Amino acid sequence: MQAPAGVSREFFARDATELAPSLLGAVLRHTTAEGTVALRITELEAYRGDGEDPGSHAHRGVTPRTRVMFGPPAHLYAYLSYGMHVCANIVCGAEGSAGGLLLRGGEIVDGLALARMRRPAASGDHDLARGPAKLAMALGIRLEQSGADLLAPPFELELPGVPVSVASSPRTGVSGDGGGDAYPWRFYIPGDPTVSPYKRHPKLQAPGRSSTP
Repeated sequence: MQAPAGVSREFFARDATELAPSLLGAVLRHTTAEGTVALRITELEAYRGDGEDPGSHAHRGVTPRTRVMFGPPAHLYAYLSYGMHVCANIVCGAEGSAGGLLLRGGEIVDGLALARMRRPAASGDHDLARGPAKLAMALGIRLEQSGADLLAPPFELELPGVPVSVASSPRTGVSGDGGGDAYPWRFYIPGDPTVSPYKRHPKLQAPGRSSTP
């Protein structure tokens, strides 16, 4: 299916670390039988698939789970975290190269009542999609939707109209080299209350040097 007017699939066919900052402020909309929820992306993490990113699921090549990451860009890569929580990623990079952007935080801008119903334990509206599992739950994204086109119904992805401030830090909760200071690939809008708190993996010895919200 062709991307809607004004949104080019080629826009997403870029390296994850280059694309990530330009998607802060973009709006992702998901429509289900319950209704529509849309959020403005405020935090995401970049993952490469070139074999040189030890934090990436695609680090060791194509598997049944990661096959979608090697497919065309602007599709959904969904997976289970700790076997429990769905996390959502935007596939990026040229087809065959693999890459992904983990959606870590967002502001609900439409469908607030439905998002509240899906996230009754949220401490406030700022917490509805503050973290990758919370975000997927608020949007109603299911694991079996992995591979879905994010530029076609039931999804809609609207690029940001104006630039936003961008800050970065090491990726949160990633163990080993992929979570260290050599990978400052967590991008977020500084000062936004919907950005999740940075958590350095306990196995990493040195404290992070990048600023965190």
